[in-house]
Amino acid sequence: MMIRTALVTLVSTLSITLAGVVFAPPASAATLVEVTNFGTNPGGMRMHVYVPDSRPASPAVVVAMHGCGGSGPGFYSGSEFASLADRHGFIVIYPSAQQQAGFGKCFDTWSDASKRRGGGSDPVSIASMVTYTQQSYGADPNRVFATGSSSGGMMTNHMLALYPDVFRAGAAFMGVPFNCFANAADYPPGASRCTNGTMNRTPQQWGDAVRQAYPGYTGPRSRVQLWHGTADTLVPYSLLQEEIEQWTNVFGLSQTPTATDTPQPNWNRRRYADASGTVQVEAYSIQGAGHSLPSSGMAAQAVAFFGLTGQAS
Repeated sequence: MMIRTALVTLVSTLSITLAGVVFAPPASAATLVEVTNFGTNPGGMRMHVYVPDSRPASPAVVVAMHGCGGSGPGFYSGSEFASLADRHGFIVIYPSAQQQAGFGKCFDTWSDASKRRGGGSDPVSIASMVTYTQQSYGADPNRVFATGSSSGGMMTNHMLALYPDVFRAGAAFMGVPFNCFANAADYPPGASRCTNGTMNRTPQQWGDAVRQAYPGYTGPRSRVQLWHGTADTLVPYSLLQEEIEQWTNVFGLSQTPTATDTPQPNWNRRRYADASGTVQVEAYSIQGAGHSLPSSGMAAQAVAFFGLTGQAS
């Protein structure tokens, strides 16, 4: 019993539950609905969807993914994406991971199957959820986006690497680069080479990992927004730089940002634009923040980056 209690305490402390920040569900007739039999589901995942009452004929879709130990319904009530969906008329898919990984149920970003397009596991399940939503609600296939916190942020990078033709952009909160984890044994913090604070690969190595996930793909890549707290010790802040190196290399961009600014106090942003001036990668360093993102206002910034607010990010 003591061991079980300690484990529950550890999960509660270290898994991503938005650091106790709880956002009220949107005041609306729309409700969170569970969908079963949504298609191919090798990850054995659960799917919930939030469809706002007011939406265009072909709404955008945001896949919003929880952290370890969380759930789709928990991320629905503990983040601002549903209230933003009410305001801007997009659908939100909330997947629930079912694979145990030390901190409770986490999205599989460690297995060989999860690192190859169509390889199986959770990425295929999430892609099935997107297809189901497009077919069932007439969602716009050209406006699909991914976001998530910690384990969900890691899976955001995964989905952008594996399915660049599905996702137009993504926003990863406290994630790690695609293919950072060697295998299941490498996943738990403390035992992980990925998250022990020493991971350092070259931009070319990181970029190659993405290119090898979908060999032969030459189409457009998903734009990427990255967030990390400078005081994060569970998923070290140093991994933000590795993510930047990965995605700027994928886009063929310089490691030097084309612009830097402070959109809000303690939010330091680096932007990496291409020759046409389009920001393909941007990274937020949140001064003094631990493993506690997204906090208030950050989901809105992600949705603006996706182009769903009608406002420049």
